[in-house]
Amino acid sequence: MDQRPRKRPFRPHRQQNQQGNPRPRPQGIRPAGNPRQATANARNNYERYTTLAKDAVRRGETIEAENLYQHAEHYYRVMREQD
Repeated sequence: MDQRPRKRPFRPHRQQNQQGNPRPRPQGIRPAGNPRQATANARNNYERYTTLAKDAVRRGETIEAENLYQHAEHYYRVMREQD
């Protein structure tokens, strides 16, 4: 048997609730930040994933295109939520 002491975990132990979050955020409160910037980022990501999906369709890669369209749809929903 090896007599070396046990290594400490990488992350320090911290109190957590049952879901694993350190502090639960009350419902209805949005995180701090600029909502215009968040909408702009969502719009840019939506356009980027849509363009990538169209390129994948042109190459004949339907599975990759579907995955990219799903990513684009996520950012579309984020944009609509911000409005």
